[in-house]
Amino acid sequence: MSRAAIRYAKAILQKANENNTEAVVFGDMQSVSTTIEDSRELQAVLQSPIIKANDKKQALLKIFSGQSEITHSLINILVDNKRTSLLSNVAKSYIDLYNEEQGVKVATVITAIPLSSELESKVMEKVKELTGSEKVTLKNEIDPTIIGGFVLRVGDIQYNASIANQLGNLKREFSKSDC
Repeated sequence: MSRAAIRYAKAILQKANENNTEAVVFGDMQSVSTTIEDSRELQAVLQSPIIKANDKKQALLKIFSGQSEITHSLINILVDNKRTSLLSNVAKSYIDLYNEEQGVKVATVITAIPLSSELESKVMEKVKELTGSEKVTLKNEIDPTIIGGFVLRVGDIQYNASIANQLGNLKREFSKSDC
């Protein structure tokens, strides 16, 4: 994340805390982040130097019309400062800052296929055990290149139980004994 995105996110979190709407804005930022991530067209509009700032503002305010006033003011500020390309990163930074403030640990599980609910519960238990926290959010990312198994990331800790990693280890072992 850029320092600018983090600064905007901190300012928005502070404003939300003053108004006791940090949870509402958290929901907004999740929606903003997901919407931008899922739309190549919207990403292109936000990055485009050709599209007028006012057109970007109108599009964003229409897309996020159901969001809180704080989210609308963020959009206005980013457009006025010619920083609309930061919107997605500001949203992600806000989510991280909010989770940190709430004591929520975010774990990322990378799997070749989507997690089943049974496996998700087992992973949640393991994450709670590793972090010592009852407040855990699990984010599942799909990456077919790991072939099978999973990669678990919680903060600075990474546990790689993927088949691709195991195959890589075997390959290294065989190449060492080739001498």
